[in-house]
Amino acid sequence: MKKKFFAVFFALLVLCTAVVPVFADEAGDWDFSEEYPTAEPTGVTINVYNWGEYISNGTEGSLDVNAEFTRRTGIEVNYTTFDSNESLYSKLAGGGASYDVIVPSDYMISKLMNENMLAELDFSNIPNFEYIDEQFRNPDYDPENTYSVPYTWGTVGLIYNKNYVSDEDAESWSCLWNSKYQGKLLMFDNPRDAFAIAQERLGFSLNSTDESEWEQAAMLLKEQKPLVQAYVMDQIFDAMENEEAWIAPYYAGDYLTMVEENPDLAFYRPTTQGYNMFIDAMCIPTCCQEKEAAEAFINFLCSPEISSANMEFLGYSVPSTAAKELMDPEVAGSKVAYPDADTLTTGTSLNFLPEETSRYMESLFMEVRNG
Repeated sequence: MKKKFFAVFFALLVLCTAVVPVFADEAGDWDFSEEYPTAEPTGVTINVYNWGEYISNGTEGSLDVNAEFTRRTGIEVNYTTFDSNESLYSKLAGGGASYDVIVPSDYMISKLMNENMLAELDFSNIPNFEYIDEQFRNPDYDPENTYSVPYTWGTVGLIYNKNYVSDEDAESWSCLWNSKYQGKLLMFDNPRDAFAIAQERLGFSLNSTDESEWEQAAMLLKEQKPLVQAYVMDQIFDAMENEEAWIAPYYAGDYLTMVEENPDLAFYRPTTQGYNMFIDAMCIPTCCQEKEAAEAFINFLCSPEISSANMEFLGYSVPSTAAKELMDPEVAGSKVAYPDADTLTTGTSLNFLPEETSRYMESLFMEVRNG
């Protein structure tokens, strides 16, 4: 729904809110020029490194967020993507690449902080931080909000095709070990998310430091491997939308994109076993070359009219009530994107693991993947 009615919604928004005038032409393109004039080019370019499929890009009548930032500020955006926190970390730790804004998840932010790979933010350049809700401020992974500004939050659950997978089977993570779905089952291609599901099945903490528990979880993943069609990240979109696969664990926000392309898809959080809930946040790495411009970009993404347009397109949950109030009520009322309080009590965040535990987990996952 979110993309199909995106242009219509914001055209109507002009008539019902005085927050910021927003205009869509007949093609669905956004025109903020009356409120924000076009800036002269500055000669500055920022390098933004974000997850794939994680920003409104102008398709299907949506707002092109990066282009609008450039139009308003004269700052160009060189935008590239990664598909896991671990690949982001490898790129930063390996050197040879310079990024100005990155968007890691909660546990990875702690790891980058611990290794002195993040720069402190100057919040005088990010006044729109005031729109971030209190519940998303000073999180455990960044207790003083020194290094990060929340971008989205969300949950992990099972995405499945109702034509082939029963609702009853999808109520448990054990569905991912069901031989009925051999060859039609996808699995996370990153260790924290994959192990989290095995740990939830076993009743272990997602943040365990007990090597025997990690070994038991690895054995469970090895038992699953013969059933797995592929270990995926962004590849999940085509596979699930085209019915090449029938069931996969993934992020709630991405499900809302997939179901638009294939309405036979459904989403379920196995709340009796637990699930991962997360926050992805905007940070500036120490390799940044354009810090003030990077902070301007973060500030831009926090503005309610940009944040609402961005999340309206993505389907991910917005950490700003001011932005949520500008969204289509159907999207803002989605139980997939915004589960109720009782559901949220069964979710667990992934914390920073000690380096020894993290390395052991990664070596175990390599054994699982490579057999």
